[in-house]
Amino acid sequence: MKRTGGALEVLLVVGIVVLAGCAGAAPGDQAPTGPDTGDETAAETGNGTVEVHYINVGQSVSTLIRGPRGETMLVDTGHYNDDGEYVLEYLRRHDVTRIDHLVTSHNDADHIGGNAAIIEYYETEAEGIGAVYDPGIAASTQTYAEYLDTVEEHDVTLYETREGDAISFGAVDVDVLGPPEPYLEGEARNENSIVLKLTHGETSFLLSGDAEDDQEAYLIDTYGAELRSTVLKAGHHGSSSSSSGPFVDAVAPRAVVVSSAYDSQYGHPTEEVLRRFAERSIPTYWTATHGNVVLVSDGSGVSVRTQRDAPTGPLALRDAEPIDPGAGGEVVERARLGGDPVAGGTDGETGGDDGDDGTATGADALAVAAINADAEGADGENLNDEYVVFENTGGEPIDLSGWTVADEAGHSYEFPEGFALDAGETVTLRTGSGADTERDLYWGAGSPVWNNAGDTVILSNAEGDRVLEVSYE
Repeated sequence: MKRTGGALEVLLVVGIVVLAGCAGAAPGDQAPTGPDTGDETAAETGNGTVEVHYINVGQSVSTLIRGPRGETMLVDTGHYNDDGEYVLEYLRRHDVTRIDHLVTSHNDADHIGGNAAIIEYYETEAEGIGAVYDPGIAASTQTYAEYLDTVEEHDVTLYETREGDAISFGAVDVDVLGPPEPYLEGEARNENSIVLKLTHGETSFLLSGDAEDDQEAYLIDTYGAELRSTVLKAGHHGSSSSSSGPFVDAVAPRAVVVSSAYDSQYGHPTEEVLRRFAERSIPTYWTATHGNVVLVSDGSGVSVRTQRDAPTGPLALRDAEPIDPGAGGEVVERARLGGDPVAGGTDGETGGDDGDDGTATGADALAVAAINADAEGADGENLNDEYVVFENTGGEPIDLSGWTVADEAGHSYEFPEGFALDAGETVTLRTGSGADTERDLYWGAGSPVWNNAGDTVILSNAEGDRVLEVSYE
């Protein structure tokens, strides 16, 4: 990781021509600033909790990460139209008094819109900025110039950040997967976004900035299965140029978060990318309808918390009402991704005794990962887009032979004899007809089952005992 020799020199060049990048700055220390516990095994054990806040900033993105020991990282700062207003308000409301790491995924004005205001505030009215991380490709905009001016004015450490770097974040591994050396596609800013993978115990989060097809292909070729993550932030606000099928398959997320405006002039998230998520039965959270999305990892699973209880079926996202950026309201737990159910879990999920290794077993390990009650178009003509996704969050296969799924109206489906759900896998139960596979089962109903306005998924074992009830509205 290169430490820039002086932001002022970079800014002067921008005033004459569009800068090719910051790579010409004098190399500095390779190790970034920030808290370091010195505990090399902490990330494996997953002690404490990590919070990942996807802030609702409209047609933009800003992500706050809080580590187990209070470390803070802010990735992007919203749109230039807002000048950091929504992000600063959110940070103050959550008592963030210092930003240890301010990461610029790339220098488009809709990602660095609040950089100058946030640096100014934290350097003059709070406890400062530890360091700024930048991919090193400039922009010829006033927003970018103001950002570098503020870095220079307050003498904030600025690192050019590339593939292979790591950001010290206490017990959490933060690996930089991009941009590579040399840059991709003629130094296009989107295709050379800083890509971060955060790993806490058995959970992980992938932040890909505005990476598009070229950078996604590079990441697949370079990292392959290492891209697998519990949660993916959809690239480029849900644009169809990002979140390609092969990339999503490589990441294999249990959930996706999209950050864009409800009335996005670009149509984000696009129908094409939402179909990719729907085809893979991935629950999708959209800041425009769910509001602020806060994911809390305890190292074994992730608690999903949102301001609004809105549909998570990718093709049903727009059925919900929008929520304005900056709107008040606390987040509430809506779902759990892996791990043991939290005490007083959500949506009627019940916990149970754990195995000796701390992993839920049997019925206690079965969870509802997603419900799509409102199929696209006319419900009765698209029955296979109405579905429930079940997940085995434990460490052993679950034999579901003779188990039944029912709704509040008494419709009932029985799992086929000999069907088992392997540890860590999901199965999608679709209302319509088709050939059963290991990952897709078909109810064979002639009409919709799940009530769009609210219903309860009732799961009973082969003896008829109810083991799981999940309600939705």
